Amino acid sequence: MNNEEPLWEVFIRSKQGLDHKHVGSLHAADAQTAIENARDVYTRRMEGVSIWVVESKNIHSSNPDEAASLYDPANDKIYRHPTFYNLPDELKHM
Repeated sequence: MNNEEPLWEVFIRSKQGLDHKHVGSLHAADAQTAIENARDVYTRRMEGVSIWVVESKNIHSSNPDEAASLYDPANDKIYRHPTFYNLPDELKHM
């Protein structure tokens, strides 16, 4: 393994209708190689239906120390919370 190759974050969708979950990281020269390596490493038992890879340098995140100021403005807008919606019983995976 060449650690000078870009680092890729791997996301797997286990079933249709579910969201992708982060399962780990790996080094690969390009996106296609990253997908192939992710398939070999993270879906050995055919548990995935979709693989996403994202080069780690392209992921930007908020600062956990600033969480209060980032999320506080939403607290006064209760209409944005999903508690006002009735979901049909047929709807799965929400």
